[in-house]
Amino acid sequence: MNTTNVFHIGFFRNKYKNKPIEKRKSNITLAIEGDKEAFNILIQENLNALYIVARGILNNEYDIEDAFQNTIINAYEHITSLKHEKYFKTWLTRIMINECNNIIRKNSKILYMEDSRIKEKYYENNIKNLDLMEAINALNNDLKITTWLFYFKDMSIEEISDTLGIAKGTVKSRLSRARQKLYTIMKGEN
Repeated sequence: MNTTNVFHIGFFRNKYKNKPIEKRKSNITLAIEGDKEAFNILIQENLNALYIVARGILNNEYDIEDAFQNTIINAYEHITSLKHEKYFKTWLTRIMINECNNIIRKNSKILYMEDSRIKEKYYENNIKNLDLMEAINALNNDLKITTWLFYFKDMSIEEISDTLGIAKGTVKSRLSRARQKLYTIMKGEN
């Protein structure tokens, strides 16, 4: 048997001994470097989580679409400002929350007479059937966002604290107040 054609581990170990192993760049690094495909993959990976956040804050699908579009544009334009890759999801979620809040501010300046009539009619007919989602939507924006992130996005108190830029104690107190208000709302309907 000719052993000159047989490679063994020692051959590779000696040949590549001092050469560093090249690591594959993460999609986040590639996106920061301008790779559009990597950025697209990151957005696709986070679509569901972003939708849950947007749906928790906004009630209108058109507004949610606007928030998505604005979030993607802002994230793409400012991805180079991301300081640590491990905070990408938090950073992206924060952009979505800010965009949702911007839409709420814009919409609060517009008076929707039809919308208020529809809500009045709905509540007259279904006051006893008010479900948890509507109760959450009735909370003020700070409580609603904190509740959605904790219960529907399964974020920890620390993650919510980082995302919203508030103290952990503030997150805990918001969750406590939200639970109390939800209990009152739900108890009042029975």
